[in-house]
Order: sequence, then C-alpha cells, then structure tokens
Amino acid sequence: MQYIRFTEEQKEQANSIDLAEFLRMRGETIRQAGRTCFFVYEDAAGKHDSISISGSRWFDHKNGVGGGPVQFMKRFYGMEFQEAMTALLGGTLGSLTPPPAAKPPPKIEFVVPERNANMKRVYAYLMKNRFIAPEIISHFAHAHTLYEDAKFHNAVFLGLDENGVPRQAHKRSTTTVGKSFRMTCGGSDTRYSFSHFGTSPRIYVFEAPIDMLSFLTLFPNDWQQHSYIALNGVYEHPLLHALEVHPNLQEIILCTDNDAGGIDGADRIRDILCEKGYGCVKRFSPSLKDWNEVLKYQHGAEYIPAEPHPRLQAFLTLAENLQPEMCAVQDLPREIHQAHHEQNFPKLAGLALAGSAFFLQRGGYAAGFEQLRQRMKSGYRPYADKACMEQKMRNLRQTASMTLQALRQTPGSQEQYVQMAKQLFDLGEASVKVSTEEALTTAPVCVESEEEAPAMAYG
Repeated sequence: MQYIRFTEEQKEQANSIDLAEFLRMRGETIRQAGRTCFFVYEDAAGKHDSISISGSRWFDHKNGVGGGPVQFMKRFYGMEFQEAMTALLGGTLGSLTPPPAAKPPPKIEFVVPERNANMKRVYAYLMKNRFIAPEIISHFAHAHTLYEDAKFHNAVFLGLDENGVPRQAHKRSTTTVGKSFRMTCGGSDTRYSFSHFGTSPRIYVFEAPIDMLSFLTLFPNDWQQHSYIALNGVYEHPLLHALEVHPNLQEIILCTDNDAGGIDGADRIRDILCEKGYGCVKRFSPSLKDWNEVLKYQHGAEYIPAEPHPRLQAFLTLAENLQPEMCAVQDLPREIHQAHHEQNFPKLAGLALAGSAFFLQRGGYAAGFEQLRQRMKSGYRPYADKACMEQKMRNLRQTASMTLQALRQTPGSQEQYVQMAKQLFDLGEASVKVSTEEALTTAPVCVESEEEAPAMAYG
C-alpha cells in the first residue's frame, strides 16, 4: 500500500485505543471477565480465549507475548505497520474504514486415529515411565477412551460426546528417546476431552490426561464415584460444557500444575466459574510441579519440583511488607501527590490503604489496614496483570489523578465514604503492581517493537 508518514500524535493515538472495543467493531468476539476482556478466536485446533486485553494492552497467555494495538494487528491479522496504523486510526477517528474481519480457516474433518491391534507400548510407557497403575489404564482402555494408534504407536486419549461418539482426540508419544510429542488432532471439538463422569457432585480438573491418570493412581479409593476431566492445557471450554451437560456437578476441584501456567489457569477458570454462579470452587495443588512428578518421587525416580509463580510471589511479598503511612486526613492529598511525584510506590500504597481504612470506618465498616492488605493479596490475579511497565505507570497516573480529584470533595453520605475508600484501595493496588513490575525487570513480559483427595478452600 501507499507509504504514509504518520505523526507522533497519530502513533500515540493508535496505540492508546480501547483494543477490546475496536475488535468488537471488527465483528470479533470479546468475552468480559471482571475488568479484563478476552479475545475469542478459532483456528484449526478449535476455539481459544487465551489472549487477555486490558485497555490498549494485550497478552497472549498461551505463547507468552504481548504488546499494544499495532503489535496485535501485525501478529493476528498479518498486517504491515502501514496497514495496522490505517486500520487503527480508522477505527478510532472514523476517517478510514477498517478492513473486514479475517475469514475463519476452513473446517478440518475430524478423523479418529486408527487403533493398533494391542496396547503393549502404551501399557509399557504409562506403567514403566509414568508409574500409572495398570488397573487405571485398563479401566479407560475398556471404556474405549484410551488406546494405541496403529501408525506411530502413540497413546490416544479420546473425548466422547453425550452419546459416546468420539469428538476429540489427543495424542501423546510413547517414546522415551528424544523430544516427546503431543497434540490434539485436527478437527477435534474442543468442548470435549478425556474424562470420566461419576455420580457424586464433585469434579476434579487437570491440565493433561497423564496428570489425571497419575492422580487416580495416587488416590484410588472409590475414585469412580467422582468425575474427572483433562483440559489439554488450561482452556475452560471442556469443563464448562461438562458442567452444562452434568448439572449435578457443583463442587469443582482445580488440580492444575504447581507452576506459573497452572496457577494462572486455575485463577482464570475460577473467576469464570464464579461469574457463572458456581460457589464451590477449590484448588488442590500437587506438592511438586504436577501429579505425575509426585508419582515419580514416590517411586524414587528423578522429578521436577514445584515452580513458584514469580509475579505472584513478588506481589504477595511487597503487599505483606506494606506499612500504614499515617497522616491527618486534610494532608492526605499532599502526601499522595508527593509520594507519587517521588515514585515512592511503597509509601504511596501505604498511604492509600491507610486512607481507605479510614474512609471505610467513616462509612460504617469495621475494616482496618490489615484486612485491606489481606483482601489485596487474596484478590490478586497475576494472569490479568501482565501489562508492561509503561501501561502500569499510565494506569497509576490516571488512578492517582482520579483519587486526588475525589479527595477535593468532602464525602457527605455513607455511599460516598465507601466510594472514596474504594478509590484509595485501587490506588494502593496500582502502586503495588508497579512495584511488582520493578521487581521483575530481569524478566520483562511486554513485547514492544514496532485417599479421597483432600481439597483446600480456594482463596
């Protein structure tokens, strides 16, 4: 296309749009989850919503990349810089017409891999390398949801529909030499996955079929009365469909991996379930990285330990170290302005939380600094906090400005006191998020360029 020299103002305009609203204008599907939006798209493997959007920033949780609107248009629509800028400016100013939404990829026919005459390699791999109990393997083999394919001798895990018809297939290599192989077969219906449905109201949720089989080996007592499902990742679609088809399932135990991806996935799925009215959602984490690693440990094999979530740990540590910064209420605006100007983010957060507690008490609520600190820690969702420092600083500036403006008005009602407390709490949280990003500067996340298993209550 013809070369256009965009001004700095136009570049800033394009990179400051409300990305979720712009995509809605293009006819894309956007799902709201609290303050965060998710871009829903389809590819040959099915439907996905692993891309979160907050304001003008996006982050692809599946691939670990993110950025601004221009980067989004280049990555997901294959546009060059000129095309991306033209589309973005047209969507916000109305002077140019955005190109039509990309056509969906052609539908791939789902073909179940051909079965091998026996399952010798699958049994050998799962028992000797993964330490899965043979009776667990046999149960799913007899249910025709686990078998060995004829061509490559992979383990095949099937997802069946309500009539017992295969709708999804996930393959896992059985070789112990070289890099392992796993994939979901093309044309699979991602509403279905490897699972077992019992009669109790409880369902256990896993990332992978081998995690699920490992868990059943670890906790074999009366396991068939409960339900289990493997998501083949941390995508919620199979679980949501299972809950719809089996309305008796009301107790949901999230057993995802004990690493950053598993923690983020559990948080995100929990928030989705809570929005849909499920009140009993719990988290049961393996003591090591995943449930198969626990089995390996029990058999004396080499294992992978749990992997702490760097962002979560940094935020919780910073929040725990906050100290209440006390001052006269009339001095609070000046103190907040000074702390923000000096970029003293711990002090700013301490002022904001102490102020929030003060206004809550004025509004009739007995909430102190410590209660607000705990609320901040328990409510933090690292999966929704992956914007880069520039965006977080911008959000902090906006929140500080709104807070200072609100403090100029004297609250006259209980509702106004509570609203002021909320504004200050948001300022404190934004401050800790900036401090968290500072602590993680060595690992930037923003891409800018042009027996019966016990269950602990979640949260």
